[in-house]
Amino acid sequence: MYHDCMKKKKPSTDVNVTAFEILQAVTGEPAEEPSKKKKKLPESEKNPAAVALGRLGGLKGGKARSAALSKKRKSEIAQKAARARWM
Repeated sequence: MYHDCMKKKKPSTDVNVTAFEILQAVTGEPAEEPSKKKKKLPESEKNPAAVALGRLGGLKGGKARSAALSKKRKSEIAQKAARARWM
């Protein structure tokens, strides 16, 4: 049977990435991309008021922007996005 875990990774051309992978293999640490590691603040370090305001703004941001834009401007933004995707 052929499993996903048996797939070979495409070799990287970046020397730093290769060195990182070798170091992980030697030390026995799990192979994980350095760019995928995100530092998150513990909950105790976050300001609850700031978290609530950020969420509130995020919930109404897209709708408010959409309401403020003209139909022509929305069309221009959509065309620019389509060009970026297909170029």
